[in-house]
Formats: sequence, C-alpha cells, structure tokens
Amino acid sequence: MSRLPKDPAPKTAKAVALSWDRKNAPRVTATGTGLTAEQILKIAEEHDIPLHADPVLVEALAQIPLGAEIPRALYVAVAEVLAFVFMLEGIDPRVPTLIPSERNERRAE
Repeated sequence: MSRLPKDPAPKTAKAVALSWDRKNAPRVTATGTGLTAEQILKIAEEHDIPLHADPVLVEALAQIPLGAEIPRALYVAVAEVLAFVFMLEGIDPRVPTLIPSERNERRAE
C-alpha cells in the first residue's frame, strides 16, 4: 500500500508595489507578507492597478528598502512587467505620454 504525498505547507502570500515617475528608476512603495500582502493586493485591485505574479521577482524586490529605487540588476525584469502593464492599458511605450500627475498639473493651469 502506498501513502499519498502530504500536501505542501500553504505558501504565505507575498506582495511588492512599485511606483514609477518615468524620470527615474521605479521605487518600492510597499512590501509585505501574509495579511499585509493580501491588503496590498486588495488595494491594487480596488484601484484597477494591474497585478503580475512572479515569485522570484517578488523575492528580489522584497529585499529593497521602502522608497528605494530598484537596482540596475532588476531593470530588465521590471521593464518586462512595465511593458506587460502598458500592453494591458493600451499604451505604446514608444510614444511619450503624460503620467497622471502631469495630466492633473496641466489641467490645473
């Protein structure tokens, strides 16, 4: 008689949020595990912020202090995520566009 393999321990949720002003490298703006990660994901969903699952990238980004720019070693990986987000949003990254804060500033003028 064979034994059924045990289910692996449930994985703890992990999340990292980035912001990018298109002038400098993206910055880590939030990071968390467990309930904090779930809250980060919930807030992102509530604000229609695209989500991308990449456990290896999350592990690397989670090591960066809050507010710090991502290191050069992660530029390509993060650029691929940003390209994915642009595609979802219908934005051609080759065409300069105003970021939301710049649009709001122009409207106020």
